Amino acid sequence: MRDGGSPWTLTVATGGDTLRQERLTRDLHDTLHRADGLVVGFHDADGPAEPGRKGTGVGEVALWAATTAGAAAVARPASQVLITLIKEWCAKERHRRVVVTVGDDSIEITGRPDAAQERMVREFQDRVVGDDGPASDDGAA
Repeated sequence: MRDGGSPWTLTVATGGDTLRQERLTRDLHDTLHRADGLVVGFHDADGPAEPGRKGTGVGEVALWAATTAGAAAVARPASQVLITLIKEWCAKERHRRVVVTVGDDSIEITGRPDAAQERMVREFQDRVVGDDGPASDDGAA
C-alpha cells in the first residue's frame, strides 16, 4: 500500500463456492470500508487488475485495498490496521480464509491462526511494507 505502489488484493477463499465467496467478500468489503485511512473496492473479475499482472480466476470475486492519499505517510500503520481488520473478520468464523496479495507476494489469513501463521503474517507485512516507515515495536500485525 505504498504511495504510488500496488494496491493489496484480497481474495476470500471458499473452495469454489462462488455464492458464498461473493457473500463473504461483500461482508469483508463492508467491514474494511468503514476503516479510516483505507480505500477498498471490487476488482474487475473479467480481466487482470493491471497490465502484466494476473487477474482473479474466472468467477472469483476479489477486493483491492489501498491507503488514502492523506495516509500515505503512515502506510505501515494503515497496513497494520488492514491486517488486523482481516484477522478479526476471519476470527468471526473459523473456516474463513483470506488470501492477501501484494505484487508477487501473498499470505493466507485464517479464522484460527496458530503461532506459526501469526509469525508468517508479521514477516509478510515486514516484506511488503518494511521500507514504508518506522517499524512498530509492539509486534502487532
